[in-house]
Amino acid sequence: MRKVWVFGGAAVALGMGFVMLLVVGVYIVAGNLVNGATSGARGLAKGAVPAAYKSLVQQWGNLCPALSPALLAAQLYQESGWNPTVVSPADARGIAQFIPSTWATHGIDGNGDGRRDIWDPNDAIPSAASYDCELAKYVKDVPGNVSDNMLAAYNAGAYRVIRARGVPAISETRNYVQRIRSLEESFAAPVSRLDPTRAAAGAIAFAQSRLGTPYLWGGNGTADQGGRFDCSGLTKAAYEKVGITLPRVANDQYNAGPHPSRDQLLPGDLVFFSDNLTDSRAIRHVGIYVGGGYMIDAPRTGAVIRFDPIDTPDYFGATRVTEDGAKALPTRV
Repeated sequence: MRKVWVFGGAAVALGMGFVMLLVVGVYIVAGNLVNGATSGARGLAKGAVPAAYKSLVQQWGNLCPALSPALLAAQLYQESGWNPTVVSPADARGIAQFIPSTWATHGIDGNGDGRRDIWDPNDAIPSAASYDCELAKYVKDVPGNVSDNMLAAYNAGAYRVIRARGVPAISETRNYVQRIRSLEESFAAPVSRLDPTRAAAGAIAFAQSRLGTPYLWGGNGTADQGGRFDCSGLTKAAYEKVGITLPRVANDQYNAGPHPSRDQLLPGDLVFFSDNLTDSRAIRHVGIYVGGGYMIDAPRTGAVIRFDPIDTPDYFGATRVTEDGAKALPTRV
């Protein structure tokens, strides 16, 4: 449990005034930067890939030009949520969700132990990368973005992509390509300043309006719960107020957009905390950054929604929530 900071009434009043200035500032910054800043990515964002799989994803994500570590990570997260034992209703198995018949023809012995094990991430992750790159070869002469065409072939089959001369007009396939490319941004380490979002101001305003509300484990702010929240219930409700739907739990909210560094934080960014700083799946707390090193959060049973400092030993990182990033998140991971 992090150290508790207590604010007197005067301090809270000053803090609320400070937040209102920040809310206005978000709009000003957005207007100034949105047309001038760009974001790009190489490598993996801090902790986005669990430490047990990071080296595999980094190595095999560079297998061919159409693939990247972040894109491979996005596929694996979309397919299994990093769960190496999951089985889908269609009998897709393991961390890469291979159907046994597909594994029989495309599974490889990634770790060189003489076995091709669909359940072993050391085989399944290399096999997913190998399969992606094989599909990329099939569609290399198709017009358009080769990575988009590769993903479309993964979803709909290479023949359909070749016949359509690009991503086919199949809603499931187009949505799949868009989801993976949006998720890719969440797994990639940004190389330039990230654009601010206008939604951030509304999210802060909502959280501010709930200051002083008692914490409730599992709280979603409903009337029968007395309008109380837990940490991720508060952040989910704050962004729902501005039309962005986040997952319910904090470790999935981490993947709702790209990840600014500590010195690039802007009001409205979600900030996360964990006892394991190498694995986003271990995140246990989230708040909404308001500037000046502080967040609004619902900290724990017995406390109220309040301002807390973010610079603690368990600070994990941050997410700049985007509408596309939130929409890309799988409903079940």
